[in-house]
Amino acid sequence: MNRTIRHAATGLTGLTLALTLAACGGGDSLESEGDSGGGGGEQSSGDTLTIGGANFTEATIMAELYSRILTDAGYSTEVTTVDSREIYEPELESGGIDIVPEYAATLTEFLNAKVNGADAEPVASSDVEETVTALRELAEPLGLTVLDAGEAADQNAFAVTEEFAAEHDLTTLSDLGESGLPIRLAAGDECAERPFCQPGLEETYGIDITEIDPRGVGTVQAKQAVADGQDDMVLTTTTDATLEDFGLVLLEDDQNLQLADNLLPVLNSETADDEQLTATLDRLTETLTTEDLIELNRQVDAERRTAGDVAAEYLEENGLIGG
Repeated sequence: MNRTIRHAATGLTGLTLALTLAACGGGDSLESEGDSGGGGGEQSSGDTLTIGGANFTEATIMAELYSRILTDAGYSTEVTTVDSREIYEPELESGGIDIVPEYAATLTEFLNAKVNGADAEPVASSDVEETVTALRELAEPLGLTVLDAGEAADQNAFAVTEEFAAEHDLTTLSDLGESGLPIRLAAGDECAERPFCQPGLEETYGIDITEIDPRGVGTVQAKQAVADGQDDMVLTTTTDATLEDFGLVLLEDDQNLQLADNLLPVLNSETADDEQLTATLDRLTETLTTEDLIELNRQVDAERRTAGDVAAEYLEENGLIGG
């Protein structure tokens, strides 16, 4: 999946971008979600930090976490919802956006293609430290600062029913490959060509993929098809909060087919000059786990709570902001 927030425009800035896209009658847009308040922090009077959040549950939660922890540290913040990395990354370079929660490997390959061309040799890997090093080498000349990655990661993953796993004694993707079972896979249209999907499953694990059922990545329809026995396995993510609702379990990627998509803050380098700000974000990164992300996603997607409320509660419970 590589964080499927894909193809759109180039680096227009601020209000010009929003007005241009609005005038086109739709498409990708920058939508202000309002000011989270706060004092002055290290900012000059009247300055507001703009946090860009992609338009899906987890990214929205992450943007709210960044906003609220920085507000508590004395900064004025606002969250802007952005549909596409192709839009928000140039805004981050120009300073129209100050901070974005990102995924290490996906951003690395996005910038690799931008800097070195679409056919550039991949530089991200399953090793998070190597991937972040490669990311920084690409990001710094563009005026971007990459903070440290944490344990929390949202990677592509594959799930089967609990009954299927128990019947065939499966806990890992290697187990599935060794079983020789024919597998009908519910996934996105692009799975047949993407190295992390069908080709990777076949080459790395020896899994016999007989057919791709194009129901999307981790969609309700895809998971239900596996639960109903129409498909054998579904492509989803490691932070999917609704697997239990469908009686599904993840098979471990024990040979590290997937890249290191650990979460980390990426800042416009001028914003990153503020040591108090970066230290504040680092505290959150060091605390957040993959299991935390699953639970936060579940509260928004299953319990229908707001991302802001869920973020505030998490920060308070973990002593990251005052109650």
